[in-house]
Amino acid sequence: MKKEIKRFNVRVYGLLINSYNEILLSTERRGDFSFTKFPGGGLEFGEGAHDCLKREFVEELGVEIEIKSHFYTTDFFQTSTFSSEEQIISIYYLIAIPKTKEIKNGEKALDTAKGNLHFFHWHDIETLLENDLTFPIDRKVLELLKA
Repeated sequence: MKKEIKRFNVRVYGLLINSYNEILLSTERRGDFSFTKFPGGGLEFGEGAHDCLKREFVEELGVEIEIKSHFYTTDFFQTSTFSSEEQIISIYYLIAIPKTKEIKNGEKALDTAKGNLHFFHWHDIETLLENDLTFPIDRKVLELLKA
């Protein structure tokens, strides 16, 4: 029996593209589940989408970001991988960071919970495949980036 959707889970992500046409990805492991996605995270109550994304980048990478423009908001139904009672709505922005901070391949997240793995890496957009990303909405965003 299918569970009833009881709440929305709003996620906000940053699309950071460097001068080599590489995009920043986040790879995490929570327990036995590993996933690769665009950097970002969950909107908290009382927080706007821009504030959420800025907070996530400070918490995870220690960098201030500049939001350039809205790129995509989920336009299809998607349940959460982590809870069948949640509907996911994801918002993606094109972003930039100050030239003073360089994010290196394999850079570890600052907020990694004990026992979890979380790091960042660059991947060429042209060679990035749908299956390199775990979640359906990220795969849709990759399709749009390549179009």
